[in-house]
Amino acid sequence: MKKKVIIMGAAGRDFHNFNLYYRDNESYNVVAFTATQIPGIDDKKYPAALAGKLYPEGIPIKPEEELLDLIKKHDIDQVVFAYSDVTYQRVMHNASKVNAAGADFILMGMKTSTVKTTKPLITVCATRTGCGKSQTTREVVRVLKEMGKTVVSIRHPMPYGDLVAQKVQRYAELADLKKHKCTIEEMEEYEPHIAMGSIIYAGVDYEAIVREAEKEADIIIWDGGNNDTPFYTSEKELKILVADPHRAGHEMEYYPGETNLHIADIVVINKIDSADPEGIQIVRDNIREQNPNAIVVDAASPLTVDHPELIRGKNVLVVEDGPTLTHGEMTYGAGIVAAEKFGAEDLVDPRPWAVGEIAATFEKYPDIGVLLPAMGYGDQQIKDLETTINNTVCDLVVIGTPIDLRRIINIKHPAVQVGYELQEIGKPTLKGLITEFLK
Repeated sequence: MKKKVIIMGAAGRDFHNFNLYYRDNESYNVVAFTATQIPGIDDKKYPAALAGKLYPEGIPIKPEEELLDLIKKHDIDQVVFAYSDVTYQRVMHNASKVNAAGADFILMGMKTSTVKTTKPLITVCATRTGCGKSQTTREVVRVLKEMGKTVVSIRHPMPYGDLVAQKVQRYAELADLKKHKCTIEEMEEYEPHIAMGSIIYAGVDYEAIVREAEKEADIIIWDGGNNDTPFYTSEKELKILVADPHRAGHEMEYYPGETNLHIADIVVINKIDSADPEGIQIVRDNIREQNPNAIVVDAASPLTVDHPELIRGKNVLVVEDGPTLTHGEMTYGAGIVAAEKFGAEDLVDPRPWAVGEIAATFEKYPDIGVLLPAMGYGDQQIKDLETTINNTVCDLVVIGTPIDLRRIINIKHPAVQVGYELQEIGKPTLKGLITEFLK
């Protein structure tokens, strides 16, 4: 008899695991996905056009809160946990509930959840959300382009809209962001690649995606999401991990970031210019203990501000990258660092002015504090973000997100934009290590 399965996810790894292992597998019947983190993704369907011949009506996507009821109702045999950047306590809390309900609790390994590419592969992953994967990936792309290589990046999935239309997405110019109806979270990841003349793919079906990317690439770059493990493997691959000493020890406490630590060839310890020496040493010690063969690269992410003189003496509203503040659990980001560095008088608390889905985000993540997460998973959330910013009484808005929000929403206050790129400190360097890898 077929084993009945539920896949727990957040519109990314869950769909990938299904596509790769369960979609055409006659031994299993995937009864439902459950969803968390992403507003509006639950109570939909994984469409029949993507689900394959075994699921002519598609597969329901239900809120994670209904998991135990679904297990009981459908007499589920297995529950597959398939999302990232969660504490070990939370993973095992879910495992305990699932086991108590009678089902097996499954964590899929890389053997069953990776697609093999025919091209050389460089993966960039992290120990937590907000470590600095994006600027590390951009640095890798720059190095390879300087070597004359044709590089294509593939970004971890963020499909929150029409999943069929998002099966395979290619971004080469800014017009593609509008064409594919990108959310703020998607634009933050794709736009910097486009700005540097680089091509990036994303979507839902990652085997179909890599086959398209292989047609135009000498080398494939995997640009990871959260602290998830790579979706790809290759006969020739280099695995880079980014660690954050501001959250020292988290590389040993969050799933599946520690998996990335164990498999890494290179570990970039980022932000060492602003981290405590004690935190940096904890990260070094954990790398040495868990993966003594990994090569460590020291790095910083120095800030730039388009008009830093406007910050001094002002009461500022700081807008930071949404996922970094929410499930990344950071209490500050590039915007806060810039505000303090350039002499802001005070930080304005946006919570009294928050509306709609932004107010709901503060309720769900009460430890965010006096920062505004740039949540933009859908049109309503983007509208609520705009209203919250414009309602807030402040002298200046400091935008610490990877893209300039002024292009997306109408900010009525004066505003400045913060930028950051990876800066390696000393040796070894990524350029030297990548050169060696390609020999």
